[in-house]
Amino acid sequence: MSDDLTTSDFTAGEKARIAVLVARMAKRGVAGQTVDISDLQRRVERIENAARRRKQQNQS
Repeated sequence: MSDDLTTSDFTAGEKARIAVLVARMAKRGVAGQTVDISDLQRRVERIENAARRRKQQNQS
């Protein structure tokens, strides 16, 4: 069983939320190298974990 996620493993809402978060990370990145983006990264990881759990439940 593979834990690799593909774009088809995400719902449309999750894809949109990730896109917004990545855009916010990029905006913060423009501000400089010392800006902390770990809070946004954690939010993306939570979305990925939800998709991973859903994928595992569907395979069982």
